[in-house]
Amino acid sequence: MNYFVIGYYALLIGASCLAAFYGKKSAFLLLFSLTLVSFIVGIIGGETWLWNITIAAGVIALCAGTAYAFREFLVIVTPYETSKALAKAPLTASFGLFVIMTYVIAGVFAPVIAPFGEAEVISQSYAPADENMLMGADQLGRDLFSRLVYGARNTVGLAFIATTLAFLAGTIAGLLAATRGGWFDQAMGRLADVIMSIPSLIFALLMLSIFGTNLSVLVIIVAIIYSPRVFRLTRAVAGNIVVMDYIEAARLRGEGMWYLVRKEILPNSTAPLIAEFGLEFCFVFLLIAGLSFLGLGIQPPTADWGSMVRDNATLISFGEITPLIPAAAIALLTVAVNFVVDWMLYRSSGLKE
Repeated sequence: MNYFVIGYYALLIGASCLAAFYGKKSAFLLLFSLTLVSFIVGIIGGETWLWNITIAAGVIALCAGTAYAFREFLVIVTPYETSKALAKAPLTASFGLFVIMTYVIAGVFAPVIAPFGEAEVISQSYAPADENMLMGADQLGRDLFSRLVYGARNTVGLAFIATTLAFLAGTIAGLLAATRGGWFDQAMGRLADVIMSIPSLIFALLMLSIFGTNLSVLVIIVAIIYSPRVFRLTRAVAGNIVVMDYIEAARLRGEGMWYLVRKEILPNSTAPLIAEFGLEFCFVFLLIAGLSFLGLGIQPPTADWGSMVRDNATLISFGEITPLIPAAAIALLTVAVNFVVDWMLYRSSGLKE
């Protein structure tokens, strides 16, 4: 233990000195703060707590190294203009992009990655992990790892479709309201206010109870819930653009409404709208997972992370972390998307490093 403590502190202090020598203020503050925290925790909590904080520091370092390597990979394989932007991206954004790409690969190639089918019963209920099942079995004897991989396709894919539909509806309505104005603008604004005044979960539960829980109904209801948010943002952004001089010049040239939308307004609204798409995806993703947890989202035997948490929740009473794995997958994707959205909002705001 003594040698471990000495080596651990020596490594932290040495890394802190290197960061200070090369002028990396953020890295120095992080490393030296970790040194102080480790020293205090080691005195108060002893060996167990020191091991825990060492493991946490190792996980953070692993994530940072993965993010850095993935950023360098993207810089090499992407076009010049894109690579310049990616080279200045923070490690949090790089880590978010890495997680998103991992989820996309898992969803697209789920039948290849998963060793078993998503509804295939291969063992007894709650069987422990073995050489065939990496995470054990669920309450029906299905492989949890396979269902987790298929859940990336079902949960994330459905959330992406619903977000895209909500985004298209809200964007088109917002652009038309900004360019046409008048009664159309007022009518769409009041309709958006009415929908936004109803709590999203209550609205979804009510509509799903009336129209059923099939996937098409779920997508449409979720799109209706979140399209007013996109409408409000698009209306605000486009409203600031339509009063610009170049829009008036285009109107004096005789350009029509669709030309103004396609060539003038939409290109100048791209950055905030893309960032809003990421935020909307997080909201939609969490709502669909919550509905599945309540039994009104994606229906069995289709694999879904929300329903996986509900079906295996009894294991928590026995000290098993199995139900926390799909919950962690939900949380990780949400955090990753927010990392990327924060970076995009920073870039679109015009702030400089």
